[in-house]
Amino acid sequence: MSGTMPQVDLSSCDREPIHQLGHIQRFGALIAVTADWIVAFRSLNLGEIVDPRHEIAIGDRLAEHFSHAAMQAIRSRAADAHELGIVERLFGVDLLQNGRLFDVAVHLSQSFVIIEIEPGSNDGTAELSSSLRPLMSKLQKSTSIDDLCLSAATELKRFLGFDRVMVYRFHPDQSGEVVAEAREPHLEPFEGLRYPKTDIPAQARALYLRNLFRIIADVDEEPVPIEPVTSLGGEPLDLSMSTLRAVSPIHIEYLHNMGVGASLSISIVIDGKLWGLFACHHYAPLQLSYPKRTMAELFSQLFSLQLQLAIETAGGIVKDKARALHEQLMSQMVGGEPLSDNLKSIGQAIGRIIPHDGMSAYIDGAYTSHGIAPNEEEFLAIVPSLNTSSTGHIVHSDSLKGIIPAAGAFSARAAGALIIPVSRRPRDYVALWRKELNKVVTWAGNPEKVADVGPNGDRLTPRKSFAAWQQSVDGRSAPWEPEEISIAENLRVTLLEVILRITDEQVQERAKAQERQELLIAELNHRVRNILTLIRSVIGQSRSEATDVEGFAQIIGGRIQALAMAHDQITRHQWSPASLKELIRAEAEAYLAGKADRVIVTGPDAQVAPAAYTVLALVVHEMMTNSAKYGSLCDSTGQLFIELSFNRHTDLEINWRERGGPAVKAPQRRGFGSTIIERSIPFELKGDAEVRYNLGGVEADFLIPSKYATPSEAGDDAGADTAAPAPAAPQISNADSRDGVLVVEDSMIIAMDAEDMLRSLGFRTVIVASSAATALQELARHEPLFAILDYNLGDETSEAVAERLTALGVPFWFVTGYGDAVAQLSSSDARGVIQKPYSKSDLEGIVTSLSR
Repeated sequence: MSGTMPQVDLSSCDREPIHQLGHIQRFGALIAVTADWIVAFRSLNLGEIVDPRHEIAIGDRLAEHFSHAAMQAIRSRAADAHELGIVERLFGVDLLQNGRLFDVAVHLSQSFVIIEIEPGSNDGTAELSSSLRPLMSKLQKSTSIDDLCLSAATELKRFLGFDRVMVYRFHPDQSGEVVAEAREPHLEPFEGLRYPKTDIPAQARALYLRNLFRIIADVDEEPVPIEPVTSLGGEPLDLSMSTLRAVSPIHIEYLHNMGVGASLSISIVIDGKLWGLFACHHYAPLQLSYPKRTMAELFSQLFSLQLQLAIETAGGIVKDKARALHEQLMSQMVGGEPLSDNLKSIGQAIGRIIPHDGMSAYIDGAYTSHGIAPNEEEFLAIVPSLNTSSTGHIVHSDSLKGIIPAAGAFSARAAGALIIPVSRRPRDYVALWRKELNKVVTWAGNPEKVADVGPNGDRLTPRKSFAAWQQSVDGRSAPWEPEEISIAENLRVTLLEVILRITDEQVQERAKAQERQELLIAELNHRVRNILTLIRSVIGQSRSEATDVEGFAQIIGGRIQALAMAHDQITRHQWSPASLKELIRAEAEAYLAGKADRVIVTGPDAQVAPAAYTVLALVVHEMMTNSAKYGSLCDSTGQLFIELSFNRHTDLEINWRERGGPAVKAPQRRGFGSTIIERSIPFELKGDAEVRYNLGGVEADFLIPSKYATPSEAGDDAGADTAAPAPAAPQISNADSRDGVLVVEDSMIIAMDAEDMLRSLGFRTVIVASSAATALQELARHEPLFAILDYNLGDETSEAVAERLTALGVPFWFVTGYGDAVAQLSSSDARGVIQKPYSKSDLEGIVTSLSR
């Protein structure tokens, strides 16, 4: 109520009274007293708490107006407020001992006691306290921070009766956002609206941290000044903790523009920092009793504890996610593959808890990227700036170009970055990238318009329009959330461990590879020396068997061909046991053209160990050669029967029987071939060899110890196995030789040998080229009938020649020592692959296939 206010003359107080600089609201009384309780107060719509007819004399004390019991209670609470540094409250105090009750708040400001008096309320403190328990029970059922905020807003609205209750959260840039809201249905929603930091200046936020509760019961009520304005010392009274303190007229105008009639703000403090506010709006004046306000303040404090628990729980979930990510990455990288080789799968694993649009790694000077990311040149441009940061410091920004200008070169693609250092020196980095997001933020008015001319002058004034508008933020990505940065800190440790493990495994693997390489070189050296020694011996021992140079060349060529064929068989199977039947077929097809169908092999196949395969290849070659020259296969009627079997000791027995050929005569002299047949198996394999030159045909029995031969799982136990016939020797006409043959070979001796064999087959024109370029020049001049190409030409291949021949439709064959793999390496249309060393019969087979 209004009325005549008591006039207090303080001009000659013997103790300094204190007064407010500013205003107080007109629904209570504020009294400031010094230590000896000299009174200085203003009555605000309370009715006169002292008799208005009684003029307060200078030096009168509160004890002369307030009851003894009230004074005792106030003194006690003042002492507690001084000791604890808080605002103490008394409810239902009979100040004047006339039955009228008041609610009193007491706190200390500097060296003075501030007593705030309000009309008493009929709200029972006990009843209000009991209503607080179900409110908190509902909050405890919330499953997330968002649910907790919404539940708190809903319950606080129900408890206080405001039209709108919002949970307002501060962002790291000090802007605010309405993250939850409970409102009357007819009101427009504010949830999701953003407010710039200028709406709540830094000094206001600091005050919210000190005084958790701020109420304006009627924004239209005229404030009442405290008189005098300052103390005798010229200092204003600090009323930061006062409940009745009026607010800035700027804020009142702000509320008027929103149509708000009453407001309430309750601070939400987490770990001593202002997390946000409960912002309550009512569209008419609303007076809350002191007990209800106290319960609301207590609710906010309990909510803050619950929120802190929810945040810590969320942090625990983050740690669990980080731990799971660590275990996943460690198991994923168990094979020791480089980080760069697994960047995509690693990025997918990380992306499930840290969303990003691309990832890159810069490890040991090598740059790899996946998804949206800068290219290598762009990343290297920012490395010098990254190297200036601490080795353990994660660089994160939603606008990297703002801290590293060189990042502006790719900001249109990758604006935000979270860059994790994963080594000390040299610097290695793993980076997560986020693309530029034309992020749409809904603001409550234009955040850039912070000043306007209003009734309070040319200074900060609330914006006149609160219609939402959208601001597109260019050059920025979605921000990296605190929990994402926390996970990245753990991820750094994981990546360090992964890289260290990979590095250790790579060192070990390099050591093993070096050891294997040295062993391989030693083994290769040993085998090459053995082969060279063997060839030298074959040449030396074969010299006495030939009567002329041509015969000598045929003998040597055949034996070397047999060695090469055996070597190809065992290397084709990764130096593992190879089929004996395949060896016999190969010998029959290579040296018995047109007669291979007369070679009949029976019994189970045998897998012959590499150590014995070369020996058997030479023995079979010599036996086949003798049969073709002197035995059953030298005419058109004889046959050769070869029976394979395993005895009770699992030793391999080979029974050679020639039938139907000319009469056999025992050789009058023992040559190198006979020595190979009779002595190599006993000498090298510790087996047996017996050859009988019967008149009706040569017979031989060979026994191979079981350590060198085992039954084949795919053996032919059914009986006969007839070798496929080899092509008949070609008949070359003048027309066939007219276009000639192209031979591409970089070894002069091999090229000369091939030329001689082709000329002996009737080809008059043989073009020899030692390089791909020369061969292509020859093809530009004329097209050959066919071509044979050495695949490996020193530091190049004949692939280009093959492609040209394919385009011309000229048939060709590769010749190589690499085996059938060449056919898979080439994308051309080669007719086949001939193994080195090749013979005249191989070339005859080519010509025969062309005549079909």
